[in-house]
This record gives sequence, C-alpha cells and structure tokens, in this order.
Amino acid sequence: MKDEVLAHQRLAFIAMAAIFVLAPLVAYPVFLMKVMCFALFACAFNLLIGYGGLVSFGHAMFLGTAGYVSAHAAKVWGFNPEFAIFAGTAAAALLGVVTGLIAIRRQGIYFAMITLALAQMMYFFYLQAPFTGGEDGIQAVPRGRLFGLVDLSNVWAMYALVFAVFLGGFLLIHRTVHSPFGQVLKAIRENEPRAISLGYDVNRYKLLAYVLSGTLAGLAGATKALVFELASLTDVHWTMSGEVVLMTLLGGLGTVFGPVVGAFIVVAMENYLAQLGSWVTVTQGVIFVICVLTFRRGVIGELGYRLKKPL
Repeated sequence: MKDEVLAHQRLAFIAMAAIFVLAPLVAYPVFLMKVMCFALFACAFNLLIGYGGLVSFGHAMFLGTAGYVSAHAAKVWGFNPEFAIFAGTAAAALLGVVTGLIAIRRQGIYFAMITLALAQMMYFFYLQAPFTGGEDGIQAVPRGRLFGLVDLSNVWAMYALVFAVFLGGFLLIHRTVHSPFGQVLKAIRENEPRAISLGYDVNRYKLLAYVLSGTLAGLAGATKALVFELASLTDVHWTMSGEVVLMTLLGGLGTVFGPVVGAFIVVAMENYLAQLGSWVTVTQGVIFVICVLTFRRGVIGELGYRLKKPL
C-alpha cells in the first residue's frame, strides 16, 4: 500500500514539475515565480500544521525576516545571490530556534497565540529598524550573478533558480514526511499522550519540525526578495500568516501537493481579480466559501479521497 501511494505521488510530482517547466510558454514568468515562492511557503507551513498538528499564526515572521536579510545582504553587503539567499534562510532558522524554544512549551490555542505575539513583535521591530527602510522597505535589490556567472536579471535564469529552489524544498519536505521522523510527527498529532508513553521526546520533535518549517519558509522569503527586488512589511504582517493558513486549508491540510494548489489559487485570484477593486475581497470570500463547501478536505484532499489515492 505504501509503495502504491509513493508511486502515485511520484507521478504527481513529475506532472507538477512538467507543468512548471511548460507554464512559462503561456503564463507570465514572474507570476509563476511568485506562485512557486508561496507554494514553498505553504508546504513549509503544512509540515508544521498538517503533520505536526501545530497551528502557527505567526509564520510570516520567517518569510519576512529572510526577505529583509537576503535583500540587505545583496544590496548593502554586496553578497552574491546564492549567499544572500543562504543568509536569509539562516536568519529564519535562527529565529525558528529562538521563538520555538519559547512557543513549543505550550499547546493548542496557547501555542498559536504565542506565535502570533512573537510575529507582531518582529513586525514592529522591522517597522522601526533603520536597515529595513520602514514602510518603504528595501527597494531596488540587485539580483546579481549566480555563482558569479549567471546573470539573474535575465528572467529565464531567475525562473530556473526559483524552480530549482522550489523543487529542492518540496523534495526535502516530501522526504521528511515519509521518514521515521515524519511518522513520529504524525503519531504526536494523532495521540500525543500515547507518543509520550512510547518514550518519544515530544517537545524535541515539535521543536525540530517548527525550526525546519521556519527555515523552509525563510528560503521562500529570501528567494522572493530577489525575484521582486524588494523586501517589505507586507511579508511580515499578520495577514500574510493568515494567507498561508488559507492556502494550506484550501489545497488540503496534511496532503503533499495540496499547499501548492492552494498557493496557486490564492495568488491567481490576487493577480487576476485585482481589476475588480474593492470587490476583490467579496469575490474572494464567495469563491472560498464555494471551495470549502465543495471540497471539505481541500481541493487535493478531496481529489485523493475520491480517487482513493492519497496525494
């Protein structure tokens, strides 16, 4: 059964990769890069909530922190893009360790509220910090040359980098979910007291999942800052934490491919419904209500349930 599930997911992965390879022929590459960045962000969040059972309302702090550090490293310190992305990802990982040690001591709604409070603290810090540019953000961030050779100002070179980062992050999450570590996370999600009785250090597993999730969210944020040549308060605001929750639930909580589909739907609506002006929110609300009523397990969750093939 497990081999059959992995075979189905392997085929789905090949299909997803093929779509992102061919999509630039019919869609705007920058839009697709935005989709991939947010898809990685949603997949990272899904690792925490879908497999670890931990609801974080402050995940935007990892996306925003990595974006600021990456942008500052590229523009002010003159780092090459690979080092700028690494610096942003490392900053998110460090933030994950610090905030995780504080938040992981609580469960349920208390954990969610602590992460929200920590994220709001980071938001006001970035609003006041001199290096972030305040409400203007860090603008005109140079993309630079990858490894000193590939000019990322070329949209196709940038697309290839984002595609590689997304696939790498996605495969890491997939491997984590199907590893013994991932199985323990699922056991903790389903019945934490029983996991404790079996001798597992539950808090250590939760902390590792939290840090890994924050690190991969930071990878998405660091890459996004180079794509748009901008790091702003939008990425660290609490509404961004709400958006990633929405992406995950819409695509399918606890599914491998659900967050990717959810991210695509949300980003597509934001881009293509912008012309409706103030009616955008109303239209989004109607579409979300229809999706929730039609796909109670999320789009991919419902599809996998009907096909009897977990995705």
